Amino acid sequence: MALVLTPLPDIPFIQPGDDLSDILLNSIHQAGIPLETGDIIVLAQKIVSKSENRLVNLADVSPSPEAAVLAERSEKDPRFVEMVLRESRSILRVRPGTLIVEHRLGFICANAGIDHSNVQGQAGSPGDWVLLLPEDPCQSAANLRQAMEKASGARIGVLIIDSHGRAWRNGIVGTSIGFSGMPGVVDLRGHPDLFGYNLQITTVAAADELAAAASLVMGQAAEGTPAIHVRGFPYPLREGQFSELIRPKEMDLFR
Repeated sequence: MALVLTPLPDIPFIQPGDDLSDILLNSIHQAGIPLETGDIIVLAQKIVSKSENRLVNLADVSPSPEAAVLAERSEKDPRFVEMVLRESRSILRVRPGTLIVEHRLGFICANAGIDHSNVQGQAGSPGDWVLLLPEDPCQSAANLRQAMEKASGARIGVLIIDSHGRAWRNGIVGTSIGFSGMPGVVDLRGHPDLFGYNLQITTVAAADELAAAASLVMGQAAEGTPAIHVRGFPYPLREGQFSELIRPKEMDLFR
């Protein structure tokens, strides 16, 4: 079965408190796509964060002494650095323009995923507004999935993605930060290859592979396509756990 990714049309500029499930269901209807069991809806984290009012005005942030020191080393606004500290378990690397952190959700990323781009608050200086990642992306995905399954009668998956860099390559890629109703990792150990040899170590980060594909369709700059309908995902849907994707610290060769 072919893997088909369809941009969902007419997603409005999301405001705090907006009902994303209603917006997505309306968009799916406009696209003429009946939801079917096995479908997956992929969402850019930004619309989830905006609907959950994860906006912060840096004018209201008082930087700590630690933030002031890190701000000097990273050449960033101390107020921004303070928010990075609040969203992180630990700071792993610092260089001009970037702080590499272990996010409180468990993954490694730059600047705790806090974003300035395409963010607008209700008042004050536009440059002072930033957007945090969802408080609990997996719970956000589960809530959306429950509402959409109730409305459609179909069993679906919901995947929330963000753009992350990688320690060993240039450029950013779409990466999962939370999901519901789908696998994070698919274990192919014991499955035969073309020549009948049973695979010994192969596990597939299926959620991240789909996140990267959806990110290609969404685009990166104008972010006018924040939701993708997916049909033909090549693995069975199941109740996955985001922890499947997080490599234990003792096995992490980059820390």
